[in-house]
Amino acid sequence: MDNKMDNKILIAYYSRSGKTKSVANIIQNIVNGTVVEIIPEEAYPTDYNTVVDQAKKEISSGFKPALKTKIDNINDYDIIFIGSPNWWSTIAPPITTFLSEYDLSGKTVVPFATHGGGGDGHMIPDLKALCPNSKVLESICIRDNDAEKSESKISDWLKKIGLAE
Repeated sequence: MDNKMDNKILIAYYSRSGKTKSVANIIQNIVNGTVVEIIPEEAYPTDYNTVVDQAKKEISSGFKPALKTKIDNINDYDIIFIGSPNWWSTIAPPITTFLSEYDLSGKTVVPFATHGGGGDGHMIPDLKALCPNSKVLESICIRDNDAEKSESKISDWLKKIGLAE
């Protein structure tokens, strides 16, 4: 199955530090597709401890930040990669907003994550709950420090899930 020709691929991600963006770009280099950065209307603070506190409050309250990013043609895509950093063992609030605003029913959703040591926590079950009518493929979780040098690990994962040769 050659997904590069048969399916339209979207790679949507949120990245505060640039690590998740690095993984998204590696995926794009392998599978082609359209890369879209999910950008909240209000940027998160640059200070790490401040953003950690804010993220904890947002996640515990179920806050969904408004997004600048709009995708008019989401129905054109068959396969949608969703990338997020691990924030408090789950997906970042901008990803929660994105998955709440777009109906991905019937789509193949491919999660990827970056983390500073917490692995993927309960990110995948949380993402699946927001995509109940999607086929969710096996995810990959890349440690932040390895994000820019993870081409071989990502390539192996994409082959394993049938999206690369």
